[in-house]
Amino acid sequence: MKKITWLLLLLISTVSFAQLSVSRLQTENQPFPYGIDVTQPRFSWQLNSPIRNTTQTAYELKVLLDKKAVWQTGKTSSSQSVFIPYAGARLESNQLYTWQVRVWDNQGKSSAWSTPAFFKTGLLHSSDWKASWIEAGFMEDSINRPAQYFRKPFSLNKKIKSATAYITALGMYEAQLNGQRIGDAYLTPGWTSYNKRLQYQAYDVTSLLKSGDNALGVTLGNGWYRGFLAWDDHKNIYGKKEALLLQLMITFTDGSQTIIGSDDSWQSSTGPIRYSEIYNGETYDARAEKTGWASPGFNATDWVSAKKAIVTDRPIVATINEPIRKHERFKPL
Repeated sequence: MKKITWLLLLLISTVSFAQLSVSRLQTENQPFPYGIDVTQPRFSWQLNSPIRNTTQTAYELKVLLDKKAVWQTGKTSSSQSVFIPYAGARLESNQLYTWQVRVWDNQGKSSAWSTPAFFKTGLLHSSDWKASWIEAGFMEDSINRPAQYFRKPFSLNKKIKSATAYITALGMYEAQLNGQRIGDAYLTPGWTSYNKRLQYQAYDVTSLLKSGDNALGVTLGNGWYRGFLAWDDHKNIYGKKEALLLQLMITFTDGSQTIIGSDDSWQSSTGPIRYSEIYNGETYDARAEKTGWASPGFNATDWVSAKKAIVTDRPIVATINEPIRKHERFKPL
């Protein structure tokens, strides 16, 4: 009997001193959106309490940039914890913001400030794009239309703080930095109504960069943009030429920044992917492999300069859908 009494007392004590808390912070329905172009993002969170029938009666939310508050609501009487719209200072492009929230319950108790959550803004204005659209500088095989390869060597002589790559294409792209694949998404930039808008993706590539010599490499395929779609030999539905738009934005520890953008200083060539279609498959010629083509030091004397492409103006928007990822590799029996 004494043992049961002690257990009950321990349980009551634990409940009494348990803390009200906030978790599962999300911005625009994502735990850490990287490269969003929403100028008034919406914040959501989940209330946690060991006491039944606990409800939120008020909240306080703050958003910070470089540890300085750009918005703080103060204590706001509200039970709302989903889609609280940002209403602070104008958000800046290509910036990492942190935010926290604390709440009050119907017993008048307050939680501690939540663990910080993050969101990274993308390129919020069309003028933020400093890179140029480029296309291959060689005459394309109009029958097989092999994949197009682009590369850009460059050098950095300062200590790197952070770096973000913004990429889109007319067609489908796969990008590398110093021979390492950028991101884990496939079939990028994804399906959209290409005549109305293009999606871009943002990638944190800080860990892939290094002081000294670096190199960017991008492979383009037809994708849905100009590939075979539906029946009756339909192709070039949205356009006849592939093109690439890439902007690498680098911030150094001394506060200075630089941009490596696609332009006619890039090099272009073909490679082992001799034919590539969404529905018709791929022809790969291993004899044409160019080992190290996306790494610094590669001999590209037989590559030709890329050309600036003429691309019809249309909105370029950050992707909002979850990307296609590889989850399991098929193992033959």
